[in-house]
Amino acid sequence: MTGINFHGIWAIYKFEMARTLRTLWQSIATPVITTSLYFIVFGGAMGSRIHEIGGVNYGSFLVPGLIMLSLLTQSIANASIGIYFPKFTGTMFELLSAPISAVELVTGFVGAAATKSMVIGLIILATSALFVPLRIDHPLAMIAFLVLTSVTFSMFGFIIGIWAKGFEQLNIVPALLITPLTFLGGAFYSIDMLPAPWHTISLFNPVVYLVSGFRWSFFGKGDVDILWSLGFTALFLALCLGLIVAIFKTGYRLKN
Repeated sequence: MTGINFHGIWAIYKFEMARTLRTLWQSIATPVITTSLYFIVFGGAMGSRIHEIGGVNYGSFLVPGLIMLSLLTQSIANASIGIYFPKFTGTMFELLSAPISAVELVTGFVGAAATKSMVIGLIILATSALFVPLRIDHPLAMIAFLVLTSVTFSMFGFIIGIWAKGFEQLNIVPALLITPLTFLGGAFYSIDMLPAPWHTISLFNPVVYLVSGFRWSFFGKGDVDILWSLGFTALFLALCLGLIVAIFKTGYRLKN
């Protein structure tokens, strides 16, 4: 029985991280500028009308939602582009024939994508501290949600990168599904503010559970119970794992 090929994992991870370093300024500047604009627009326009939500300053209330929005979109984008390029350039066959297992290959790509997403999330957190007072009641839970969400949606992005046949398809799911669900998932408001039946309908939005759990780690309160948030994240992680296993077993869009 052979051991884990850490050298192979590190090679893929290092290559993907090097690709990010080539666009370091864009990778850092974009979230900083975007976060600043959110606080200027939402904090200025909405903050003058909504001073507090659940006893939390509205500007501070925005922070977990902004971080979660970036985590979801960046995790999917980084992982999907990372695995799509070998397909596009025709080097996928070299990866598949290399002395590296499917688990090691996925670990390298997903690990790099998740790392980049977490770094951007921490940059947004640091930028937010320049605009609003921050408190993190459960720092370990915050880190756990940061890691778990980044890894889970990097796996989801990996699946999208395998499925996509062209660059335009890489943006379909994030643009038409993830971003709208995040905006409607309580990222910038509490779903308790919604009248019936919209409050009930919003509970069918999976992003609500991600945002709520992450916000709980900051302020000790969320729109849904923390166990529901953890349960949904774990369920989606298991689903992505199952799909990735099926992809490599069948060779779906890998070997043709």
